[in-house]
Amino acid sequence: MANGKRVMVLVKRSAYTKYVEQDHDARVEHLIASGDPTVSRMVPGHRDHEETVDEVREALAELGADACFDDNPRTPKLAGHFDLVVTVGGDGTLLAASHRVGTETPILGVNSAPNHSVGFFCAAKKGTAKETLAAALDGRLRRVSLTRMRVDLNDVCLHRRVLNEALFCHASPAATTRYILRVAQPGGATAADTVHEEEQKSSGIWIGPAAGSTAAQRSAGGRVLPLSSTRLQYVVREPYVPYGDRMRLALGFVEDGGMLTIRNKVKQAKIFLDGEHTMYEATIGDVVTMRRSEEFLTVLGLTRNSPNGVGDATKTAKRPR
Repeated sequence: MANGKRVMVLVKRSAYTKYVEQDHDARVEHLIASGDPTVSRMVPGHRDHEETVDEVREALAELGADACFDDNPRTPKLAGHFDLVVTVGGDGTLLAASHRVGTETPILGVNSAPNHSVGFFCAAKKGTAKETLAAALDGRLRRVSLTRMRVDLNDVCLHRRVLNEALFCHASPAATTRYILRVAQPGGATAADTVHEEEQKSSGIWIGPAAGSTAAQRSAGGRVLPLSSTRLQYVVREPYVPYGDRMRLALGFVEDGGMLTIRNKVKQAKIFLDGEHTMYEATIGDVVTMRRSEEFLTVLGLTRNSPNGVGDATKTAKRPR
């Protein structure tokens, strides 16, 4: 039993809630009424989501937890101490909520619409909430410590809790991104062993820790890293390489203790952190640096093979090195 443990439940707002119930978007309402295929998943996904929220609420009450519910996972910080943070939605919900969670509080994801969402980070799904919540509150779920990334702009910290990736690119997706890429690794006998630099032209560059290696990094040609890895991976998007030349730093890794630096050469550039919602602007001469953050994230029940069920997720995983 939970014995009064404090639980913060962060709930996403479904597309139906946002567009129909809140915005009263006439266009979306018409598309739904006419059975348009572009919105065919909106109503069933919303129904599944609402039923899962009720399931989580009832489960926590039965387990004796002191639960608080918040339907805005992107608000800046948690107010007070919690023994567990639960997200109800999909991977995007957990990703947004992770920015509010420090190293001391574990997070558990519940996939509220498994027929419409991958839910890679989610240990539970609709129909298994009570079983997984009970295991989480009893300390029986696998704890995986995920590396996060710190991003600085001109020596000012923008974010210490980037879980998936950063995207550095021109403000216009149709324009060429120009920059100087520098990768500095720890150790080595000489500077030539540890520092590599290259001037590049491309559509931008993805940089992120292992948790994001199955997403944009992989789609752009990167490798899938073990969840316990402390490396960062960088993948250049659509590099421009003159005929006969080659790009030396098109894809690679930054070891723990190393740093990746981007010197921006375009007037208007953007830095996106964990999706499109957190964005910063950069101009010519600005310097962006990225390295492993000291603030890891503890995710409960996360396994490579069974992300949406308790299964073998009751084993203990080691903190990454």
